[in-house]
Amino acid sequence: MDLVKQFSQTCDRSASIRPLDLEWESGADPQEPFRSRIQGGAMKMKESKTTRRCMGVDLHPDSFLVCIREGGQSHWQRWSVEQADQFVSTLRPTDEIAVEATGNTRWFCQLLEKRVHRIVVVNPHQFRVISESVKKTDRRDAALLAEYLEKDLLPEVRQKSPQASMVAQAAQTRDELVKMRTMLKNSVHGLFCSYGARLQKKQLASRRQRAALRQIPLPPLADVQRKVLLDQIDSLDASIAVLEPAVIQEGRNLPGFKNIVSVKGIGELSSSILAATIGPVKDFAEPGNLGSYFGMVPRVAQSNQSEHHGRITRRGNKLARTTLVQCALIAKRYSPFLNRFYERIQRRRGAGKAIVATARKLLTILYHTLKNDWVFKDFPNFELAS
Repeated sequence: MDLVKQFSQTCDRSASIRPLDLEWESGADPQEPFRSRIQGGAMKMKESKTTRRCMGVDLHPDSFLVCIREGGQSHWQRWSVEQADQFVSTLRPTDEIAVEATGNTRWFCQLLEKRVHRIVVVNPHQFRVISESVKKTDRRDAALLAEYLEKDLLPEVRQKSPQASMVAQAAQTRDELVKMRTMLKNSVHGLFCSYGARLQKKQLASRRQRAALRQIPLPPLADVQRKVLLDQIDSLDASIAVLEPAVIQEGRNLPGFKNIVSVKGIGELSSSILAATIGPVKDFAEPGNLGSYFGMVPRVAQSNQSEHHGRITRRGNKLARTTLVQCALIAKRYSPFLNRFYERIQRRRGAGKAIVATARKLLTILYHTLKNDWVFKDFPNFELAS
C-alpha cells in the first residue's frame, strides 16, 4: 500500500487524473492499475535474472560434463551419451550452450538446436584458455566455457548446413583414399626400382597397365608384396569410383553450385567441394573475409613503425584451399585476365607466389559470382548467361 502511494505521488497529476476518473466510474479499484504494473515489472525483472542460463559442455565420446551458470552461481553435472535425451528434457528455451568443436559436436548440436536459444561451437585453436591452462580438468574446462559464454567472449566456429557438411565429409574421405592410392603406387615403384626395373607413371595409371606388372619376375617375398600392393590399389580405385559420383550428385543440390561450375576450369567435383566450403556467401562482408576463411591471406606482424607481411595463414579447410589452387592452375589457361595476372606476379615474385595470388584472385571472382548470382556463358570473355 505504501509503495503504491509513493509511486502515485511521483507521477504527474495531470497525466494520472483521467485514468483514475475512468476507474472510479467503472467501479474498479483506482489503485489496481498501479499495483498490477509494479507487480508485473517486478516479475519481469525476476524472470530476466533467473531464466538466462549459460552452460559450458565438456564433450567426450562416451560422456559430457555440464557446468550451469545461473545468477552468478555454478553447478556441475555429468551425463553419459546414452542419457543425452534426459539432458535435453531439462533445457529451457532461453538457455545458451557452449561446446568445443570435436568429433561428435555436430551430433550433439543437432540434439539441442530446437530446445535452446543459442548454441556456440567454440574454435579450440583460438580459445587457448583451456589448452594452455596449468590446471586442466573437465570441471574447469566446462566452467571456463560457461563463464566466457556469459560474457560473450568465445571465438565461434561457423557451422555448415547438414547437406554441405555431408558433402565436405565425403569429399574429405575421397581425398584420403586418393592419397592412400598414391602412397601405394609409390611403394610399388620403389619395389620395382629395388630390383632394377624402371617404371613409368603411366604403367601404374590403369588396371590394364598394372596387370602387365604382375608378369615381371620377382623373388617370392617381393612377389607377395607386389600382389598385395596391386590388389589394394585396385580396391581403392573401385572405392573412389563409387564415392566420387556420389559426392558430385549431392554437390549439385548445394546453393551456388551452378554458379561455381560455370567458371571454366572448375569441374563438378571441385565445384562441390568449394560450394560445401563457402556455404552462404552472405556470411562474408567482403572478398577479404572469404580469403581469410580459406587461409589465403598473408600473415601480418605490425608493431610501432615496423610492419612485416609473411606467408599465407593456411587456416581453414586444407582440401578446399588445395582445390582452389588446382582450379586456378587450370582456369588461367582459359582466362586471359587470370593469365596476365599470373604472368605479372611471376615476373616479379616467382611461380609459387604467383599461383597463390592467382588462386586468391579466382576466389574473389567466385565471391562476386555468388554474391550477384552470376552464371557464366563464356567465362574467358566474362559473358553471362541470359
